[in-house]
Formats: sequence, C-alpha cells, structure tokens
Amino acid sequence: MSKIRQQHMSIMWHDFADENSDTPATEAPLNEKSALIGRVGLLFLASGAGAYRVRAAMNKLARGLHVTCNAGIGIKAVEYTCIEGKETYTAALSNKSTGVNTDRLNNLELFCDGFGERAGRYSLDAFHRMLDTIEKSGNTYKLWQLCLASGAACSSFAFLLGAGSLEMLVTFFAAALGFMVRKLLITRHITLFANTGAAVLTSCFVYIMLVKALTFSFDFPVDYQAGYICSMLFVIPGFPLITGGIDLSKLDLRSGIERITYAILVIGVASLTCAFTAEIFHFAPAEFPAYEIDVPIKLGLRLALSFAGVYGFSIIFNSSLKMASVAGLIGAIANFTRLFLVDRGTPASIAAFAGALLAGLLASYLRRFVGFPRITITVPSIVIMVPGMYMYKGVYFISAGDFNAGALWLCKAFIIVISLPLGLVFARILTDKNFRISS
Repeated sequence: MSKIRQQHMSIMWHDFADENSDTPATEAPLNEKSALIGRVGLLFLASGAGAYRVRAAMNKLARGLHVTCNAGIGIKAVEYTCIEGKETYTAALSNKSTGVNTDRLNNLELFCDGFGERAGRYSLDAFHRMLDTIEKSGNTYKLWQLCLASGAACSSFAFLLGAGSLEMLVTFFAAALGFMVRKLLITRHITLFANTGAAVLTSCFVYIMLVKALTFSFDFPVDYQAGYICSMLFVIPGFPLITGGIDLSKLDLRSGIERITYAILVIGVASLTCAFTAEIFHFAPAEFPAYEIDVPIKLGLRLALSFAGVYGFSIIFNSSLKMASVAGLIGAIANFTRLFLVDRGTPASIAAFAGALLAGLLASYLRRFVGFPRITITVPSIVIMVPGMYMYKGVYFISAGDFNAGALWLCKAFIIVISLPLGLVFARILTDKNFRISS
C-alpha cells in the first residue's frame, strides 16, 4: 500500500530558534520573532477562535517583541507581515483543518496575557517549548465521556424542542453512537464530508431502528418520527456560525464568510444525509406530540435541561469541568429567558437576540471571577439556541420538491442565526471598549 502524501506539510518551529541560545526573545532576529507570532495565530485558529481574537493574540506577542504586525485571517490560514525598523518579514501559514478546543483557547490566552513580561527573560526556543505543551494537550476527555456528553446534549435539545421521555432516551443512544463514529473518523483524518455523512447516517439509522424495535416489541401507539432529527444535532456547527457572525460585525469579511461557508457545507451534508436516511425508512419531519406537564415542573425541566445541554456541548468542545459549568449556568439562564419570551408571543428572532445578549452580559460579568476568555463561555452557552431543526426541515422539504415549505423553514433559521451573534456583539459593545472602538 502506498503511503498517503500529506497536503499540509508540517512546520519545524524549533528550526526558527537556537535550542542552546539564552538570547531573550526581544533581541532575536525578526524572522524568528515572526515565526512565534504566526504559530500562536495558527494555534488560535485551530482551536476555533475568530479573526478578532486571533489578531488580538498576535498583537499581544508583537507588542511584547517590539514589532508591528498586520494580519489577514481566514478560517484555516493566516497571512501576516511583521515590521521592525526598516526590516519586514511576510509569511503565509495554514492549518490542516479547523476545530474547536476551548481548553486550549484558555491556555493560549494565559500564554499571551503574560507574554510581554516574559519576553525579555526567556528565549524564543523556550516559548516554542511552552507552545509544544499547549499544542500536544489534545482532548481532556476519553471517547466514552464525549459520547455521553453528545447524548446528553442532544437529548436535552430534544426535550427543549418538545420531545417526551421516550424520544429523549432514543435520541441519547443515537447521538452517542453517531458522535463516536465521527470522532473515530476524525482521529483517522477522514475528510469533512465523509465523517459528517457517516456520523449522521449512524445517528439516524440507530434512532430509526430503536424506534421500530420499541414499536414492534411494545406496540407503542405514538409516532416518534419527529425526534430523529435531534439525534444528529451534535454536528450542527454552532461555533463557526456564531464566530463567523461576530467576524462580519468587525468587517473581517474573509474570516466571516469562510466560517459561514464552512457551516453551510456541514449543515448541507448533514441535512441531505438525514433526508436520504428518512426517505429509505419512510420517515419525515413532523411535530412532536403535545405533552401535558404542570407549568412549574415544565419550567424547572427547561432550566435543568438547558444547563445539561450547554454543559454537554461544552464538554464536546473540550472545556474543563469548571468552564463547562459556568457556560451551562449562563446558557440555562439565557435559554430559559429566550423560551419564556417565545411563550409570551415574542418573535423567535427577537427572543434569540435577547437570549444571546443576556448570555454575553452574564459572561462579561462572571469572567471577572472565573478568568475564562469570553469565547469559551459565551459561544457554548448559545449553541443550544441554533435552530438545527429548522435548517434540516428547510433542506428536507427542498430536496422533496416542496420549495415553499423549504424556503419558509430556511428563512426562519436564517433570521435566528443572524440574531444570535448580533446579541453577543451588542453585549460586547456594551462591556468592552476595545471591541466597541473601530481601530
């Protein structure tokens, strides 16, 4: 068997710095300083940060190294120029893929925050060794833990969309197995379309088979077709959708457009795979059966399962337990508020904006006490508000030839997806003068 040729060649970062040198980073040549700045930018990109945060991190290093940096940033690549006196250095760097790792984002923020004070004491090679440790940290959780988190997040999502206990149970197992397939394929570097399609196919197949088995064994009279959509919601790319919207608000058009394009590709592949599976088994998207629950119990379950859903998604994003708990608390309050407004007749888009705005304000307040970067607790807290069900229904009806129904659902999803990052943007404008000022 021939060896697979890498399309993205590895960069030998330590070749830019002398291993035995004690020269402080501030006194190193410009090309060596620039390599460190570029590496930090790539690590932020690989961990899911948007252009604004990537540029802010690169600027922190540039100021500490007494150089000027100007960067153009996409979803996988960064082109930048560093200037020191009359000397300039330009580079173009690219990651193999994109993903989300909030624990790594937190560690990178800590690295950047104290960099200016350390730049005059440590060599560039010492800083690269620090980054080696951060880069190799990988996932905090084992595969079975991530599968449980996926199952818990999707089953919580199912309840918030109107599912009952049986749909939640079946969704849990289907989402856990689907996530396992996707994670294993990503570990083997299987390409995006293939791993997404295989994961969704697994989730939908498991959901449908479990429902049919339960129906056959126990003769349940209720149709549980609505819930199979929830079993694949772990693939909905809420992180790039939201960070892409934030980038657009700062006129980082390249990064914003690339992130939203990436999200659309994933949603398209997932929705078409789900629709294909449903067609084979003669399933179609339907409304959940109405369940009568006492109002106090319903409100309590909404609050608890909003927390569980956000907590599960945060674990999938590799947040620490404390970080996931903070995000879960913010998400529970924000999503509870959103659902309360919807129940009172508020349009879904305005309710989504209000929920995201509240999440952003709470995160800005709580980060003073917990110290986590905003992105690690705000974005996971509103991912549960992303209308994955609407997106899927839109694609399903269009693929079935019902363009009116498909366009209606896609428009509903579109206005909510716009409202979520706008809520975070305005929360940031109100609480962060650096973000508020265009400079």
